[in-house]
Amino acid sequence: MALTKNTILSHKEIEHKIKRIAYQIYECNVEETEIVIAGIESNGYILAKKIKQNLDKISQIESTLCKVTIDKKEPTQPIKTSIKQEDYTNKSLVLIDDVLNSGSTLIYGIKHFLDVPLKQFKTAVLVNRNHKKYPVKADFKGISLSTSLFEHVHVNLSKQPYEAYLD
Repeated sequence: MALTKNTILSHKEIEHKIKRIAYQIYECNVEETEIVIAGIESNGYILAKKIKQNLDKISQIESTLCKVTIDKKEPTQPIKTSIKQEDYTNKSLVLIDDVLNSGSTLIYGIKHFLDVPLKQFKTAVLVNRNHKKYPVKADFKGISLSTSLFEHVHVNLSKQPYEAYLD
């Protein structure tokens, strides 16, 4: 049996979803002067960079990009961020990943940031799957999918054309 690649989102659709998520983040933070856009390495960080670029075009909010390094196989290991803790303390923060699958990566990322006071905390994903093991949700999502546990969502944001597909 040959594996087939089912496109979920095309390049143009991904660009549209990124722009829409940027507008939603702006709407939720319209009163803020600063916001931290934290992307989970590696695809989440690439997505965060693209969202930040769109946010910078549409708003005057000063946005800071933060890379969040989580061991996805061992998410209880210490989490590293590219900015210091004091740089996100008492700020509005959006934690971004490409796919919300079981929820473990996102929930451990959330746990890390809950060690400091934040003004507001939101999450964003490009693809939201409905197989969560943890009580975590995405505040902003590009698309929601009901898939089987045997299917895998792949997201390519590192080279054009961008695509998200299921196999």
